[in-house]
Amino acid sequence: MEQIEKSREQGKPCIQIKDASVRFNIAGEKVDNLKEYFIKLVKRELRFKEFYALKDIDLTIRQGESWALIGSNGAGKSTLLKLICGILAPHTGSVKVSGSIAPMIELGAGFDPNLTAKENIFINGAVLGHSRKFMREQYDKIVEFAELRDFMELPIKNYSSGMRARLGFAVATIVDPDILIIDEVLAVGDAKFQEKCRKRIAELLDRGTTLLFVSHAKAPVLELCKNAVWLDHGRIRMTDSPETVYQAYESFLGLEKKEKAEP
Repeated sequence: MEQIEKSREQGKPCIQIKDASVRFNIAGEKVDNLKEYFIKLVKRELRFKEFYALKDIDLTIRQGESWALIGSNGAGKSTLLKLICGILAPHTGSVKVSGSIAPMIELGAGFDPNLTAKENIFINGAVLGHSRKFMREQYDKIVEFAELRDFMELPIKNYSSGMRARLGFAVATIVDPDILIIDEVLAVGDAKFQEKCRKRIAELLDRGTTLLFVSHAKAPVLELCKNAVWLDHGRIRMTDSPETVYQAYESFLGLEKKEKAEP
């Protein structure tokens, strides 16, 4: 992925994806253990199948826009987010990103389960590029937002999924990122905290943050996003307003369900 000059100029492209594909090699036969895998690999007896998680993706996202990624499980939504974050490299095509990214893609990513929540705040802050001095200054705000003050000395491994989501979101949004990426992780929180997060996201959008948002819940998508892309089997089927894309997507799901039900 090519990192280009940071800019928060409203309307300027901050994510540019051109003809990008992501390919994985999947073993073509079942291997029961690691030893057998390496023996077959050395003997060149292991056969692989090519699987394209994304295929020929063209997408431009401008600074300050809010985008929802819509599609069934396995459609390529999380893969596209990882491509934008630089976790995955494109097999073909190019990805250019301008600006800082605050990613919430996998629950607990960036946390050490054996360290306390307090220690993890500073580690996660360092991962996001913040100094220890800055994190000390922001510590009370993070804890207050996460509503976890009585649990900061507990190891993260003792946290529930909702508590980890609270802490991760509080750290990720302590400053205004140029690009905020959220992939379903807020769904594990309680309704009150989800509403609190949506208000924080709305504030960030008002200040020019770009949002990429994945949720199987329709209501927060319609509330937060002005644009949507529908992914199906690794390809873009449609880009438009969330209302228009959802209408087409839900019609497709209804037709698919009907076809499966017919003998």
